[in-house]
Amino acid sequence: MSEPGDYLQAFETPRLAQLAANLHTAAFPLMKLMPARYMVDRAEATGHLRRGGHIVETTSGTFGLAIAMLACALDYRLTLITASSLIDPRFKDRLERLGATTLVIDDPAGDGNQHGRLERLQEILDVRPDTFWPHQYDSPDNRLAYARLAEQVVRHCGHLDCLVGCIGTGGSLCGTGAFLREMFPGLRIIAVDTHRSILFGQPAGKRMLRGLGNSVLPANVRHEMIDEVHWVGALPAYATAQALFRDHGLFMGPTSGAAALVAGWFARTNPQAATMVIMPDEGHRYVETVYNDSWLSTLPGWPVAIPSAPTDLDRIRPAAETAWTRFSWNRRTLAAVLAQQQ
Repeated sequence: MSEPGDYLQAFETPRLAQLAANLHTAAFPLMKLMPARYMVDRAEATGHLRRGGHIVETTSGTFGLAIAMLACALDYRLTLITASSLIDPRFKDRLERLGATTLVIDDPAGDGNQHGRLERLQEILDVRPDTFWPHQYDSPDNRLAYARLAEQVVRHCGHLDCLVGCIGTGGSLCGTGAFLREMFPGLRIIAVDTHRSILFGQPAGKRMLRGLGNSVLPANVRHEMIDEVHWVGALPAYATAQALFRDHGLFMGPTSGAAALVAGWFARTNPQAATMVIMPDEGHRYVETVYNDSWLSTLPGWPVAIPSAPTDLDRIRPAAETAWTRFSWNRRTLAAVLAQQQ
């Protein structure tokens, strides 16, 4: 007998496709359903969440949509806390049509105001301590959820030499990478970030490219696993997302575009390396932006030629939204890298 919400499993199952002779992708309709379901299942099993209970989370996008879909299907009450710079009225309407209560925090700096969002979340927990907080940034369940993706990747590829993925909470890349590295110890893991995200040592600031990067440092980001970091600006990510649709029929969001840009370069420059890139969500949320020529024409620097290679950095620093930069991380801790930068 099927359980409530079983129909959502199709959204958390990626399309495994080949983009080049040595480049494959796991392209998701909605990747964040994978950790959201796992975290809810674990909370139910441990008694931290009972049917009809209340869930609260801070989110900048697709995890919020995933947990809202689950809460609607499983009859949970849900409060989502986001920032004014992160949510558009149409996406907010989608969340609320699923029954979620959305609290929008002012964000004058345009960096996501994660600290303000967490303060508001804590206020809710103080009043209602029985509320379940998935804690997507720090809960190990976020990373553990990706065991299923690792299994799917191995079944599809057999051997793997390199894994490329965007990094925001750290769950998908570090979770999938940890399981895959148990089987392939030499696996190269490439993290894709964006300019003015603090995850790999850049100063915090306003980020144009959403869905990756962060203004706080989640515990799920395991720096010592990462071989190299790429910072991709919004414009090349947008252009690559359009190219994915045009060349491969993959209608993906700009986060997927950023990951595909980096993975394509690595696969070309390492033709013997079997490479997999994680693409986290489809492009439907971006039809009025990334796939809208009128909106794109208002952006300084657009149209942009897709860069053929990144600019290598010897020191970590932010760059323009047209830029793509790379830094050799070499599986070091954040503290070790920053100490060397001084």
